[in-house]
This record gives sequence, C-alpha cells and structure tokens, in this order.
Amino acid sequence: MASWRGHPHRTKMSSRLSFFEVEIRDLETRQHLCFLDKVEPNLTIGDVKQMFHACYPKWYPARQSMQLEPGGRALKDEEILKDLPTGTTAILYFKDLGSHLGYTTIFLAEYSGPLLVYFLFYLRLPVFYGTTNTLTSSPHSVIHLACCCHTFHYIKKAIEVLFVHRFTHGTMPLRNMIKNSYYYLGFTAWFAYYINHPLYTPPSFGKIQIALSLILFLICETGNFSVHVALNSMKADVPKAQRFPQATRNPFTWLYVFVSCPNYTYEMGSLISFAIMTQCIPAGVYAFIRFFQLTIWAREKHHKYLKDFKEYPRFRTSIIPLIL
Repeated sequence: MASWRGHPHRTKMSSRLSFFEVEIRDLETRQHLCFLDKVEPNLTIGDVKQMFHACYPKWYPARQSMQLEPGGRALKDEEILKDLPTGTTAILYFKDLGSHLGYTTIFLAEYSGPLLVYFLFYLRLPVFYGTTNTLTSSPHSVIHLACCCHTFHYIKKAIEVLFVHRFTHGTMPLRNMIKNSYYYLGFTAWFAYYINHPLYTPPSFGKIQIALSLILFLICETGNFSVHVALNSMKADVPKAQRFPQATRNPFTWLYVFVSCPNYTYEMGSLISFAIMTQCIPAGVYAFIRFFQLTIWAREKHHKYLKDFKEYPRFRTSIIPLIL
C-alpha cells in the first residue's frame, strides 16, 4: 500500500488548516491504491496527481484521470480540493488514460499520413488501379490542382503546429492519435481513390467551377491561417482570464465580428470548396462530417465565452454568421 505524508515545513505553516485525507482507488477494480495524508485543502487535483505520481512513478499526471465516483465526470486539474463535495475525507477513483505523446508529435503524425496516402493514389499505383494505369498521368488539370490544394492544406497545418499553435495541454493519449489517424487516413483514401481514378470526369461547369472553387479555397486557407496567428498573439499578450478573441487589423480576422470561431468557418470553406472543385461525393461527405464536428466544438467555445465574459458580443454566433 502506497502512502504520502505532507511536507514537514508545509505542515508547520498550515497547522491551523483542516487537512484532507485522500484515498485513491482503481476505477475498474475498486482496489485501494494510495492514501494521501495531511493534504492541504487549497491544493488542486493537479497537485493530488503529482502526489499520486510520487507513489506510482509509472502513472505520470498526464496519464491520470480522477473521478469522485465511478461513472462520474473526470475532475479538472485546476479544481480545488476544498471545493469538492467530499468533506475532509475524500475518495478519488483513478483511471489510467494510457501512454501519452506530445501534441506536436501527435499532430505531425496525423497530418503526414493523409499527405502520403493521397500521393499514393495520385501516382496511380497498381495496387489501386491495376497495372494498365500504373504511374500514368491524368489529362484533366483539375486532378493535379486538387493534389496541390490537398498538399498545401496539410503542409499549412504542419507549419501551424510547429510555429503557430500554443497547446493548453502538453500531451494527448496515444489511442486518440490512432483513432484520429484512422479518421484522416480513411477519408483521404476514400476521396483520393475517386479523384485520381482513370475514369474520373471533370466538374460539370468546367473551368468556371474550378476557378471559383480555387479562389474560395485560397481565401479560406489564408483566413484560417490568419485567425490562428491572431489567436497565438492574443495568448502571448493577454492573461487567459481576461481575454476573448477579437478581430485585428488583418481583414481575414474581421469574421470575428460575426462568429466566435472563424478558424472553423474558414476550415469548412476550404473543405466545401475542395469538394466543389473536384465534384467528388466522398469529399463532400467528409466536409459534412467535419462540419458536424467543428460545429460541436464551436458551440462549446461560444457558450463558454458567453458564460465567462459579461461583455461578450451577444450578436455573435458560433460558426455560421447570423445562423449557427
């Protein structure tokens, strides 16, 4: 049985406080794992995770999920022990979240997969289209343009991961990366197969449809990048508790006047324009499913802004101006 006792110096300074006793049990087996004695009430769940990590070094804090009861919600690291409905004797249920990797590594792996898979179909390897069409080039310029757009989209994402994004959490469970990779790879393979197929037919409205879709695609990609740069600058300049996103001098960020998450709006525009440009149903299905997920995230952020900031613009919507 592992145990932890408060630091002697900290105990002396906090002698007037009512200390907590925290028992940690395994969520699945209900087995007793650890007993933390003389825990200061002002400590957070994150601090408790550090104490538990001292008892079990293999379970570093990023792997830990703590709950007040089986089937309950996972406690956030910033939640304070004394604010929990437990009394001075608390029982926490621990769940191992599995191995974690850094967000940079995770996203680079997720984005490099679709790049490679699309190129394999673009090259028309015999395993996909038979030996007759091996390494042949399509006579339709839209196929080459689609490959350039797809490549540009994911290279931009990789650049943002390396040089723009600031991640709130340092790691992500490895199983999440595997799940996300299947998602990206599966959809990429699906629409890349049809776009690069030897029997592919160009869009119904020809060059006009392609040109207008390309213009919209480039505008949305630029807008998405601009919003991400603005968010990065905001996070660096303003304390978290005092900020909500706003438009800057960059015209591409002016969409903040109407929506809370213009980066999601621009991303949707990119996917829709790509589907229209290629006139590919699987690409359209991917855009629709992605829109559903982005809408969920956007609504969550929108409601959080409304809750946290009294001065937040009430006329803003989540992702689609004036509608959603």
